[in-house]
Amino acid sequence: MPSGTGWASPSVARGRIREVMKSRSAAKRRHLASSPFKPEPTPEIEEFEVGDRVSHDTYGLGRVVGVEEAAVAVDFGSHQVRVTSPFHKMTKL
Repeated sequence: MPSGTGWASPSVARGRIREVMKSRSAAKRRHLASSPFKPEPTPEIEEFEVGDRVSHDTYGLGRVVGVEEAAVAVDFGSHQVRVTSPFHKMTKL
């Protein structure tokens, strides 16, 4: 097709996706004072210490080897992983 005719290239005309969309996390709703519903309780973030045995939903059993303000380093035997807070998938044994 001649250029300048206003037609899109065949790849665009077929509706191909040029880049992957990123998902957004849901925004936290604020509680209004006039609401008849109770506010959602703030989740308790578990605290870990070096040497704690843990279980992770993805990585399995491990031991905490390092503690930071917003993350912990966990040794799962074959590899170490830095897990950030809040620790939804990890529990202390």
